[in-house]
Amino acid sequence: MRVFVTGAYGQLGQELQETLAHHTLRAVDVDSFDITDRAAAIKAIAEFRPDTVIHTAAFTNVDACERDPELAHRVNALGTENIALACKEIDAAMVYISTDYVFDGTKGEPYVETDTPNPLGVYARTKHAGEVAVRSTLQRYYIARTAWLYGRGANFVKIILQRAAEGKPMFGVTDEVGSPTYAKDLAQALTRLIESVAHRRDAVAQDGLRPHPRYGTYHLVNEGYCSRYEWICEILRLAGYKQEVTPLTKAEFQDRFPSPTQRPGNSALKNYAAATHLGIRLRPWQEALQDFICTLR
Repeated sequence: MRVFVTGAYGQLGQELQETLAHHTLRAVDVDSFDITDRAAAIKAIAEFRPDTVIHTAAFTNVDACERDPELAHRVNALGTENIALACKEIDAAMVYISTDYVFDGTKGEPYVETDTPNPLGVYARTKHAGEVAVRSTLQRYYIARTAWLYGRGANFVKIILQRAAEGKPMFGVTDEVGSPTYAKDLAQALTRLIESVAHRRDAVAQDGLRPHPRYGTYHLVNEGYCSRYEWICEILRLAGYKQEVTPLTKAEFQDRFPSPTQRPGNSALKNYAAATHLGIRLRPWQEALQDFICTLR
């Protein structure tokens, strides 16, 4: 299978290069591939002629998105539309990586794929606009929502460990809840997703039946959820730190550390569709976190 990956230097892009290494792969990033240049993006993808494009590239700094909404829209919305148009041009399937932030966090329990999005901030709205662009352009697509991603490169887990090593005070928000997800686990799940379609295509070629792969929207996160406070406490415990963490509400944290971004209160996701229809499940977030911290020692 031929696979084209955007955002190759990101946390997920790096892991995908390993899980997809046995396929014919082209992985690109901003230094060689500008998703906001429609003509160039379509040309580059058409020349490679992939079976599937996995679009991980995005403007993910939520505060920076609030400060520069035009750039956020150009990258997250229009850039995604450009990739979708490139896929349409050559009849390639597309995997678009979206976010828990498309929800407002008021449901009170984990969101499933059929829940209605209500994005709050610029980052959330532009990522949701990317979802709309994919759905309106393509029939063969996967929208994979994930959350609180960590892995190689800079991320929340490493920031907490760095602060602990420096003996800095630690604060954790108690009423911001989500699903911590290890990029390595997400990459493996995405690989299974696109390989299941390739397998069905092979079967179709043999028996002459029309394929019916399960395209659509999926939540792919490590099992379970926690508050930011609980996540920080578990990071420190697994790393062997006994440092105290001060619990704060979102309002108290905002007073101490002002941010222009309105974040959802409880944006935990439930991996329902992938588990039910495809048998794709991710392990509990605590197990994944322990494995990741072991790689840092």
